[in-house]
Amino acid sequence: MRTLVALLIGIPVVIVVMALAVVNNQPTTVVFDPFTPETPFFSATVPLYAFFFISLMLGVLLGGVATWLRQGRFRKAARRNRREASHWHDEAERLKGERRAETGVALPPPRKAA
Repeated sequence: MRTLVALLIGIPVVIVVMALAVVNNQPTTVVFDPFTPETPFFSATVPLYAFFFISLMLGVLLGGVATWLRQGRFRKAARRNRREASHWHDEAERLKGERRAETGVALPPPRKAA
């Protein structure tokens, strides 16, 4: 079902993007010097669609980095909880081992909650 929805949305998007690329293929000069546009320090002449695609890719990349940075506190909490769970699991196993050594009987398996 997910694949079908992705195809139903993805195919029209690809068609529109390709149509934009075909229509916007005239060369455009992009100037990266706002102070002296007559004699720029750096400029590039690329098709207009290339400028759009590069801008889109940079936006996706910057959005991903921003999201990754904002989720840092959740990753930190998950690491802390994983360490704590591992610590308590090891502690429980140690206590079970001590109990077996003292009584010679293994503890019964835990009951499943209904």
